[in-house]
Amino acid sequence: MTISMNKPPIWFWIVSVLALIWNLMGVNQYLQQAYNTDSFKAMYTPDQLDQAAQQPAWYAASFAIAVFCGALGCIFLLLRKKWANIMFILSLIGIIGQMVYNLVLNDYIKDAGAFAISMQIVIPIVAVLLILLSKKAIAKTWIS
Repeated sequence: MTISMNKPPIWFWIVSVLALIWNLMGVNQYLQQAYNTDSFKAMYTPDQLDQAAQQPAWYAASFAIAVFCGALGCIFLLLRKKWANIMFILSLIGIIGQMVYNLVLNDYIKDAGAFAISMQIVIPIVAVLLILLSKKAIAKTWIS
């Protein structure tokens, strides 16, 4: 059985590229934190760096899953493959893991600035929107 694919509208490509850039910024942030780069250290106070160093391994794994699956999902969107949906779902699971640690198991909000708090809201919203976009793309046969 062959599935006939429809041509996606231009906004699909624009959103997919912007989402890829968004997720690659997350990959960059993860790599900077994982390798404890000088640019990462310059962004935070010594207390914040100490707190980051004490994060459990499962938090780092959640972070990696969130950003790498998100980036892969965007690549699959651009390649018009429905694996994008699965990658976005895995990314959201990683984000939820991070949020559990940040909002429930840690005093993150107490020390976080307005930008960090806003990211705790924006990141899961973007993840859900990407899941919805991939579902719509599958339903419209823009991806298969």
